[in-house]
Amino acid sequence: MSRYMAKLVETDSITRRLFIKTLGATAFISTAVSSKILAQAKLPKNKPNILLLFSDQHQADCLGFMGHPDVITPNLDKLAQSGTVFNRSYCQDGVCVPSRMALMTGLYPRRLGVLHNPDHASVSDNVVSLQTVLKNNGYYTAAFGKRHLKQAADQGWDIHRSHLQNESPGVSYIEYIEKHGLTDEFQRDWSGEFGGQYPTSDLATRISALPEDKTMEAFTAEETIKLIRQQKKRDKPFFCWSSFYRPHQPYNALKRYLDMYDYSKWGQGTAKGSAIKKPATLEQSPEMLPPALRAWHKGGNKVWRLDKAAKDHQLFRFYIASYYALVTEIDHHIGQIIKALKEEGLLENTIIIYTSDHGDFVGRHGMVEKCATGHNVYEDTLRVPLIISQRGVVRQKQSVDDLVEMFDLYPTLLEMAGVDLPKTKNGIDATSLAGTLISGKSTKRKYVISENWSQATVITDKYKLGIWLDPTQYAKGRDYRAFGDMLFDIEKDPDEVNNLIDDPKYGEVQKQLRKYFDEFVVKVPATGKNELANRSKKR
Repeated sequence: MSRYMAKLVETDSITRRLFIKTLGATAFISTAVSSKILAQAKLPKNKPNILLLFSDQHQADCLGFMGHPDVITPNLDKLAQSGTVFNRSYCQDGVCVPSRMALMTGLYPRRLGVLHNPDHASVSDNVVSLQTVLKNNGYYTAAFGKRHLKQAADQGWDIHRSHLQNESPGVSYIEYIEKHGLTDEFQRDWSGEFGGQYPTSDLATRISALPEDKTMEAFTAEETIKLIRQQKKRDKPFFCWSSFYRPHQPYNALKRYLDMYDYSKWGQGTAKGSAIKKPATLEQSPEMLPPALRAWHKGGNKVWRLDKAAKDHQLFRFYIASYYALVTEIDHHIGQIIKALKEEGLLENTIIIYTSDHGDFVGRHGMVEKCATGHNVYEDTLRVPLIISQRGVVRQKQSVDDLVEMFDLYPTLLEMAGVDLPKTKNGIDATSLAGTLISGKSTKRKYVISENWSQATVITDKYKLGIWLDPTQYAKGRDYRAFGDMLFDIEKDPDEVNNLIDDPKYGEVQKQLRKYFDEFVVKVPATGKNELANRSKKR
């Protein structure tokens, strides 16, 4: 049985029990067919509200309903039961900005020219963002929390309140904590990774000094609930992007949630009060890993001192438990948001989505964070949660194992809202999932691609090929290609330990995956990526 088979469970407190999946083989169908299905479906007369619940750096396996032995997520477990879970949803790039840009434009990073956080290309001046399309079709658009978007991809908001000061000048989370006299407490948390008034902390992990109702997560939830409470005063539906900053580092968990996890020793998890389970590949030899990951293991980073953690597993346990605690805090606030929807009578006509921009190693491969500076291949960082629910419309308790891409939300949400795709020069690269959500009938996608500046990865149902790209404008004298490409049999080796790139038994598999990548390169023009390369050559 595939590791991706959903372990959806009904949560009663912390007890989990498996329920039977309602879907066998599923994937995608064309927009024309899915539109027909939508027409036949019993859709609400009014356009649905759209609530996009979003986190930063959430590993897809770290959820209760996915059968994780430790992580406590009762509210997301219930959301999973009320809708459809895509078990194999991949981000377009395992780092924040490119992934978010793809989500809000429906375009691949190579077309946008955003493959690394600092990138910007002229293509992104002319994109039509998801919120712009919805606003032009009668929606009130709001974003609360970290957006991390650029150029036209960040246009179209009626209201926004960011965690980052430069994204919402004058009304950001920074002004919010200053107003409540909590600047020092926030700086103490923030310095865990970035230093400053307080020193950095091992693996950027320390217990938060903030009150429970004043964290960045609480801020996002508070603003979202405020919008929900005010909806009765509007004559239009809303699109709200509720973007939580966590479980991204610095890993500053609240004691309330950290106390739910015993990190004093390694255990087997699975029960309240049990010690957390050690990741299977925590002690994998660094020599088996790509150069950037190997450098971190040798202490080549002032914060990610994996050399210290290898000698003192308490550092690993504190980081991992803190990560779990941050996920549980987000889950708590999602529960409060959904409760507000129900109290205001909006639950029945609201599409609710939960996903994330990319993952985190959470100790696997002996790694912390995502190390986006030198790889883009592992499941831990590329596969993300994806839950979609709408009462009476989306199939409940449906578990889909097909390959999907996180930015497929762009055409999916527009189609479910009865809104046409915008007519743009670049078109849309993403594929609508509406047919799968409503009818469960679709055909399998052969492969998906995730690409950053250093490595492009071809992912199929059983295999994965990581191809080094290593452009000179980022490599800074390092040649990651010397390490060699990476091939994994993810069905037989779900932990991605055995690199089969030189195994002749997998020669035909490798050949086929390279053919898929060549097909992708032809299909998706690297308009923005080429602009970046040309700009670099002129310097």
